[in-house]
Amino acid sequence: MTTFFMPILLPEAISLFQDFIKFERRYSTHTIRAYKDDLKHFSQFLKSQFAVDLVDQINASMIRTWMAAFAAQKVLPRTINRKVSTLKSFFKFCLVKQWMEVSPAKTIQVLKTKKRLPTYVEQEQIENLLRNDFFPDDFDGRMEYLVVVILYQTGMRVSELVNLKDTQIDLSRAQIKVLGKGNKERVIPIGNELISIIKNYIEERNKINMEDFSKQFLANSRHKHPTARQLYSIVKKYLSLVTTADKKSPHVLRHSFATHLTSNGAELNAVKELLGHSSLAATQVYTHNSIDRLRDIHKKSHPKG
Repeated sequence: MTTFFMPILLPEAISLFQDFIKFERRYSTHTIRAYKDDLKHFSQFLKSQFAVDLVDQINASMIRTWMAAFAAQKVLPRTINRKVSTLKSFFKFCLVKQWMEVSPAKTIQVLKTKKRLPTYVEQEQIENLLRNDFFPDDFDGRMEYLVVVILYQTGMRVSELVNLKDTQIDLSRAQIKVLGKGNKERVIPIGNELISIIKNYIEERNKINMEDFSKQFLANSRHKHPTARQLYSIVKKYLSLVTTADKKSPHVLRHSFATHLTSNGAELNAVKELLGHSSLAATQVYTHNSIDRLRDIHKKSHPKG
């Protein structure tokens, strides 16, 4: 039986794919923007270099030429691989829609990359920071303190904290329900210290702000909800006080959360669930930091180290 494929313009297909990942897959705003930028650049490249208008005109050679153009601009292999991953997802969508017969990205091999270990802050540095002397003694200072503490003690992503609602926090059960990537929900347990900090923050927040916090948990003294960019600035400001690491982002606190758990003997599967990773492979990187730490301890402490 012959299968008929419908010709469709590439920009139209990209637009429909963006609707799919936004409304059906419910990808994060950051991911949607990255996919949009990758596909827009790819579409413009094909039009200028090969005069391609239709989805089924694309072939593997064109993709390799696109990759080569990035390589010539000294774009990192890891970044190029991420862009190719975008294409693979897009062409998979096109196959389902029967706009093409075979994915032109099927034979594309990923580029070799150097293994990159996550940046984290030492436990002593975190403890030094959270002694609270660094944070202003006003409501905004306490909100900033809460941001650093909650990111470190839960390991949640900055996008998850930005979108966190009061209704997701259950202090009686000592847990927070987080809506992560792909709209997947996970439960993160919290300790008494964080419970107390959250309680005090909510009490102060509600005195100066009468908004509906079923929409967003965080708010400053100006009744504004901080953005991901603003949380990045907060974390960078305070991490700069205790570490000289190049990276000082909210994700560094997430890495620190995972690294300190594994260093103190937490099972990898448990760390995987807390982080919301879809596979154990993504979590295993934290064992390398633990091994490096043990190697340093051995070298410093053992007579034959």
